[in-house]
Amino acid sequence: MSKPSETQAEKLIRRVRQELIDDYDEELEMEREDWDMTGAGGPKRPAGPEASRTARNRYFRELFRLQGELVKMHDWIVANGHRMVILFEGRDAAGKGGVIKRITQHLNPRVARVAALPAPSNRERTQWYFQRYVAHLPAAGEMVLFDRSWYNRAGVERVMGFCSEGEYEEFFRTAPEFEKMLVRSGIQLIKYWFSISDEEQEFRFSCRINDPLKQWKLSPMDLESRKRWELYTKAKEIMFERTHIPEAPWWVVQGEDKKKARLNCIHHLLSQVPYQPVTHPAVDLPPRVRHPGYRREPIPAKMIVPELY
Repeated sequence: MSKPSETQAEKLIRRVRQELIDDYDEELEMEREDWDMTGAGGPKRPAGPEASRTARNRYFRELFRLQGELVKMHDWIVANGHRMVILFEGRDAAGKGGVIKRITQHLNPRVARVAALPAPSNRERTQWYFQRYVAHLPAAGEMVLFDRSWYNRAGVERVMGFCSEGEYEEFFRTAPEFEKMLVRSGIQLIKYWFSISDEEQEFRFSCRINDPLKQWKLSPMDLESRKRWELYTKAKEIMFERTHIPEAPWWVVQGEDKKKARLNCIHHLLSQVPYQPVTHPAVDLPPRVRHPGYRREPIPAKMIVPELY
């Protein structure tokens, strides 16, 4: 007897269930040191078909391996005084924030910084367009990840009419020269565009609308962008055509599957840096110095947080 075909409603329910499992997985990623990958102890993994569990376990193993390599790369950057800038661009809900979180998760935030600039202030609007981005460029031994960048002018500002035609054209005259200057100064510049389909963005927006923990991610600008999908597509194509330069080419990450996109992006990033393991001297924990007159004062009970858990 043949198995009945899945209805559209059933497909949607399956997708939403998978999205919830993915959200649980994201939380488990942040707490991986507290749970047992072998299943012998720790929090239970989300329930699901065996094939799905196997795929998630494979994803975690590869993610943790790549994150270990990121630590080595980051160590090499610090030791060699390397300077790196990574731009993350793409449509809303394409997965930029998710991959940035996985890249920086186990790195020192003082030397692996994320720059997510808000809309320019009235004063910044009167400055040279690139000026507020220059302030976030790395010093020796630092890497900066821009969650959106100066390419706002080629995308949202163009589509939403926030810049004039003259400002738009001046951006394309200046951006390639600006990036060539960065590269000549010794900064390694890597540019990623996260690509998703119309249908996938609609699905992710719908999930955000119905998830109170994610509604903050959905701004009025995001909703407006849905109506202007084709204009954003045209703006992206022009951006590629006019700023894909040998010194700083664009790299497109296929983002339909968020987990695959993260792994592919991190793997590619690692391939762009000629890092080597850095040897460090062994660390010996010194013995604590004890004084006979030392006394630890008791903490007043009213200062202690109630232990409800």
